[in-house]
Amino acid sequence: MSLLRTERHGTVSRLILSDETSRNSLSEPMLNALIEAFDDENGPIIIASEGKAFCAGHNLKELTAHRSQNDGGEDYFVKIFDLCAHLMTRIATHPCPVIAEVNGLASAAGCQLVATCDLAFASEGATFCTPGVNIGLFCSTPMVALSRSVAHKHAMEMLLTGNIFDAQFAYRAGLVNAVVPAENLSRHVMDIAEHIVSRSMAAIKFGKSIFHEQRSAGLTESYDLCSAVMVENILEPSAQEGIGAFLEKRKAIWPPRQ
Repeated sequence: MSLLRTERHGTVSRLILSDETSRNSLSEPMLNALIEAFDDENGPIIIASEGKAFCAGHNLKELTAHRSQNDGGEDYFVKIFDLCAHLMTRIATHPCPVIAEVNGLASAAGCQLVATCDLAFASEGATFCTPGVNIGLFCSTPMVALSRSVAHKHAMEMLLTGNIFDAQFAYRAGLVNAVVPAENLSRHVMDIAEHIVSRSMAAIKFGKSIFHEQRSAGLTESYDLCSAVMVENILEPSAQEGIGAFLEKRKAIWPPRQ
């Protein structure tokens, strides 16, 4: 059985984590499958799951199995954490929006996955945690995404306590955009994705790229970066069509996606 299933709905893709035996852990095969899947997509991407867990984080059994190597597993640990960082960076830099559909537990690197996505929606029963501190392994790499997604004190509470937090906490903290009844979650997320598709994907690709770049810059540099992108964007055919349609009070007919 495949660890990752793909469903296509027009230009929207749903990547479904389907390794229930490991609670959809980010094992080496799962990481590779996700990275490969992102290379093939050119539209909004939804990351969903099957089973009780959205994603349990790294596969601890897989990691522990390599401790018997001569280096205590160091080379393998470097490989896995680099691979995971590559996936998270791929999501953040992918030109299309990535949406997490969280129905179940998102733990450790699974919580990192949610925090890395551009948007996230959770069922009422979804839970979130960064429990590394409970097993002597602080969730340092999940912290990278978490600390960029939620307020400082919320992130520290999750990281320092290792406690499990409910969907309403995740919503208040800014980790998810909304909490939706489980039976409506998939439809709600698909509606959001289809709404995005109805907009200019050329403009969205400009916007997602510069969003991340300007966040790490100072105020003046951010305005310089974004002003340059606005000029580049306004010269594109999609902006010409969109502005023309607005002024003429008609629906825009977006040029073919590049």
